[in-house]
Amino acid sequence: MRLIRIAVANVNTTVGAVRSNVDRAVALAHAAAEDGATVVAFPEQLVAGYSPEDLVQWRAFVDAQWVELGRFALETKGLASVFALGLTVARGSHLYNAAALVHRGEILGVVPKEKLPTYNVFYEARVFARGTPGLVDTVNGVPFGDLVFDFDFGGLALEVCEDLWSPDGPMRRRSYAGAEVVVNVSASPYRLGVIATRREMIATRAGDNQCTLVYANLVGANDGLVFDGGGFVAQNGRVVFERPRYEEGFGAVNVDLDRTRRLRRENTTWRADQETFEATSPSIRRVKAASKTADRSGLTYPIPANRSFFLPGPAPATTPREDFCEELLDALALGVGDYFEKTGVFQTIGVALSGGRDSLLCLYVARRWIRRRFGHLGGDGEKAKAREILRAFFMPSPYSSKETQAAAVQAAQDLDAPLAIVSIDDAFEAELRAAEQMLQPGETVGKMARQNVQARIRAERMWTWANSASGLFLQTSNMSEKAVGYTTIGGDMEGALSVIANVPKTVVNYLLDYIIEKTKMPGFVLTLQKPASAELAEDQEDERDLMPFPVLDACFALYAGEKMSPDEVREVLVTMFPEHDAAEIATWASRFARLFTQSIYKWVQTPLCLHVGNLDLDRERALQLPVVQRTEWA
Repeated sequence: MRLIRIAVANVNTTVGAVRSNVDRAVALAHAAAEDGATVVAFPEQLVAGYSPEDLVQWRAFVDAQWVELGRFALETKGLASVFALGLTVARGSHLYNAAALVHRGEILGVVPKEKLPTYNVFYEARVFARGTPGLVDTVNGVPFGDLVFDFDFGGLALEVCEDLWSPDGPMRRRSYAGAEVVVNVSASPYRLGVIATRREMIATRAGDNQCTLVYANLVGANDGLVFDGGGFVAQNGRVVFERPRYEEGFGAVNVDLDRTRRLRRENTTWRADQETFEATSPSIRRVKAASKTADRSGLTYPIPANRSFFLPGPAPATTPREDFCEELLDALALGVGDYFEKTGVFQTIGVALSGGRDSLLCLYVARRWIRRRFGHLGGDGEKAKAREILRAFFMPSPYSSKETQAAAVQAAQDLDAPLAIVSIDDAFEAELRAAEQMLQPGETVGKMARQNVQARIRAERMWTWANSASGLFLQTSNMSEKAVGYTTIGGDMEGALSVIANVPKTVVNYLLDYIIEKTKMPGFVLTLQKPASAELAEDQEDERDLMPFPVLDACFALYAGEKMSPDEVREVLVTMFPEHDAAEIATWASRFARLFTQSIYKWVQTPLCLHVGNLDLDRERALQLPVVQRTEWA
């Protein structure tokens, strides 16, 4: 047996906090070394925080990262573990997103990322140069480029995040060149369903390349990006370790590298491909580690939890529904909490409750973060923290119902949020009178303006509260309504952070149903008893104003996600929703396309949004569309 112990370490970094980020990493490095780790994998851009975006254009920012890498090496000099961590590196006229390998106080080498994503939320090719096969150079006297490292336990290679997502990444040639362990340092944001994709892909890459693959992901939120952490160790196609997500810390597993070598020898296809590579491809530089790694004599062979190499493991303890809801709620809570704490300017979190679904979910998300962050204080301590941090407001107008006020009051009580009820009736009437004085003869304050006035008064008051109470004003509109402009500029589109702007309304309802199942909180029950309504006019219902939300979300997925024409959307919807008249569906499909295009100017003005899906409405991140356009092509 050739046993090694592999640790996956998740660090919650803050962009630019190079000293604090390294401090956190050093603490985990010592803990993992004490646990007997041979190799410790940290996340991508550990030193800088991810994503640094244009901060890398500041030379001092890049230089500081190398200084901190040196400090990490110095402060782990007495440890025998091998550490892999990410940072930005300068070489000549280029900057690189890179991984460094540190052992016994020495920086053994730096490996640049080769696959630079410029899709979805990523812009890496804007600032970084890519590594290339066969690249060999030095940076600050340290080997740089396409490297494989030789240790007393075997060969090891590094790669960075997206390199893993391509089947033609550097893992293949480095495995052929002798790397049995491949460490991927990653900062992969959370997206709905991403964990299953990651797990399958990592197992596949480990099988394709007949290697032991280590994947360490960043945890924490920066701006609108939420990183769920976690990580995997997969040996030759089989996942042998999975690190819990949404928490800072480390976990470790023992692996027998003789198994990797044996499976390579048995796999004739892999051997033939390796022989071809060796004969036709440029050689990869080998870096020899002179010092011994951690003592492995006390390691034991990894034994299955059920003590059987043939029987399946225990059944999953959770259902797909529970996994979906818990992961999404955790991602949103982490996004809110890290934004609140890392900015360093807020003392409280405020939500304007309407008695409706969206604002209730946002308040719940904030309360969930408090539970995760301060749960160690015990029940009473946690509730005290909630009352210290949370603020809820109900600002009724002439159109607010008694039912929604009762729901808001109860929900605030359920979630330990102090509630203030302040009517906007007088301000509403005063604003209408003022608006009338601004109009020319023949002009009147229209129906839409009367609705929007109410939303804008509430937003103005929330900003005044935020200024007075150092408050983080949470914006509460959902993605479905945002997509078709069912929002008010200067009104419910206002806030410092948009919590569910990338969560469709059907998902909002699904999450609330789940929360009721789990908690039975009466405020949630009261909220869902009434049809969704903005309550800005008499007898108003959101679905009556728009269309059924399942249809609306299907339109969004097909038109904005699948890039279908309105006619193609209609064709799919007729099959998908046979309970609705085909002519009505055609009207909805056409209306959605028109409203979506006409509303781009609105949603590009929304606050910073949390990204939790592959299709987000954020012009600076995911769906980049021109504001000024016509749909004659459709």
